[in-house]
Amino acid sequence: MPHVPTPLLTRDIADAMRSARDAGASTWQGSLDLGRSVEAVQFVDGYWTWRGSAFPWPDVLKDRTIYAFDGDAWSAVSRYGRSLIKLVPTQWGTPTFEIDGIKMLVSARIAPMDDARQKVALVAPRGKIVLDTCGGLGYFAAVCLDAGVARIRSFEKNEDVLWLRTLNPWSPDPDSAEAGGRLQLTQGDVSQAIADIADASVDAVLHDPPRFGIAGELYSQVFYDHFARVLRKGGRLFHYTGAPNRLTSGRDVPREVARRLEKSGFRTEFALDGVLGVKR
Repeated sequence: MPHVPTPLLTRDIADAMRSARDAGASTWQGSLDLGRSVEAVQFVDGYWTWRGSAFPWPDVLKDRTIYAFDGDAWSAVSRYGRSLIKLVPTQWGTPTFEIDGIKMLVSARIAPMDDARQKVALVAPRGKIVLDTCGGLGYFAAVCLDAGVARIRSFEKNEDVLWLRTLNPWSPDPDSAEAGGRLQLTQGDVSQAIADIADASVDAVLHDPPRFGIAGELYSQVFYDHFARVLRKGGRLFHYTGAPNRLTSGRDVPREVARRLEKSGFRTEFALDGVLGVKR
């Protein structure tokens, strides 16, 4: 799924460009790819140019929204199918995304990509074959590629999330030279697809599922047994859990996850905001 080459605007960026124009500047230096690069924009009567293409000035933009040019107008990077799925800017540059208003990645105290680096480091992906169960925007995959992973197989069930990836400059492109054929991205339900993955064929697993109430099958004993089956002995698994419902119900999801993983044949310890498992 190659990236769509379009500038991306937020309200803050558009305001900065307008301020420069109104102050009499003929150009503006800034980022139109969510912080990945800094480039020049030229102002021309009634429009502006970027990378040799002309774009109209946007109308009033909403906060907490990223806009892309669809050929006719500036549109929010969001889709509404069964759920409202939206790419959301952060103070760090790397965006997060929301499903029906629920944030899918941490971003309040740490950049989403930095959070991914901390978690991926726990499984030491260099030279390994990695299973990425719930690919999302692909930040785990991006970090693994940078770290020298041999191959990463990534699943994402939601086609609208995969569409977000085509517009997010921070999402890795499986067809890019940087990926070098090492990233296999599949639209599919990993809870079903894992049955077709060969025994002891994976060195590490990164598991960042939606919360239990949305995808309980990704926390099941049957699914964890598959993890133990596909991982080689000594293989590492990081399972994001967060701490949902602990304050309201007293339920300890990380401890429940650790117990099930231990039953499947893992040694476990609590790490970051999840559970680290090692296949016995």
